[in-house]
Amino acid sequence: MYGAFIGDIVGSKYEFNNIKTKDFPLFSPGCDYTDDSIMTAAVAQAILLRQQEPENHRDFSGLLVEVMQDFGRRYPHPTGAYGGRFADWLRRENPAPYGSYGNGSAMRVSPCALAAVTLEEALELARVSAAVTHDHPEGIKGAEAVAAALFLAKTGASKEEIRQYVAGHFYSLDFTLDSIRADYHFDVSCQGSVPQAIVAFLESADFEDAVRGAVSIGGDCDTTGAMAGSIAWTYYTVEAGGTEAWVQGRIPPAMEGIRAQADSLLPQEFIHIASAFHQLCRRRWEDWQSSSACAPILSPCP
Repeated sequence: MYGAFIGDIVGSKYEFNNIKTKDFPLFSPGCDYTDDSIMTAAVAQAILLRQQEPENHRDFSGLLVEVMQDFGRRYPHPTGAYGGRFADWLRRENPAPYGSYGNGSAMRVSPCALAAVTLEEALELARVSAAVTHDHPEGIKGAEAVAAALFLAKTGASKEEIRQYVAGHFYSLDFTLDSIRADYHFDVSCQGSVPQAIVAFLESADFEDAVRGAVSIGGDCDTTGAMAGSIAWTYYTVEAGGTEAWVQGRIPPAMEGIRAQADSLLPQEFIHIASAFHQLCRRRWEDWQSSSACAPILSPCP
């Protein structure tokens, strides 16, 4: 989750004032969390609540809607604001999906991959989390692509394996950031921003470089930063210490310093959710590894 939070915060300053370079202060006045972080925290909180009530057969998508609306009402004026149709959805008494293929489905999906114990579960959670608002096939596809990349990173896949999976199932990735930077423009569609975020991760040398790369192309860079950051945070944790490092929450020292800076900008509620959510992910993963069984989120674990 922290990768999404940090990518969002770093990119927030440049969302409507794009830069076309990696050379900028990572945190500076004007950086703040946006709707990307709010809704990422909401998805994590919904999964936490579902796991706290495993005997409750309430539909997960209904629970997710309730939590997302609650967070939207309690954080009504984020930096950058909510998108128009999503803002309307947050206020509705009986909200329904509205056919969006915007990248809102992909920006908030990282908790789905982190909680999942199989790739199939990650993809199914991604589809459900997207479809409460973004039920257009491209909206669902974007969420699936980010969830798949993150889950593969969590389980020790190489960058080449991640590239091949995404290219084989979701998007062409046959471009570089350098080749698109000059002409890339603001694009909030999944198809116009998710591939760019994934390439920012694939080209990166470390977590910070992934976020800088995503921000450097401009466009909707708080969201591309959140997507690239969510994958990179997990990948570089696992690269440094294996999946066990991710399970135990042992991140590289350089990332510890970046997280501390983000903590100073995040609501305490988000920090507490992130901590509790990591413990939930750890328990599910350890249960699955030891007995191939875990408390269901949508249905019994695959």
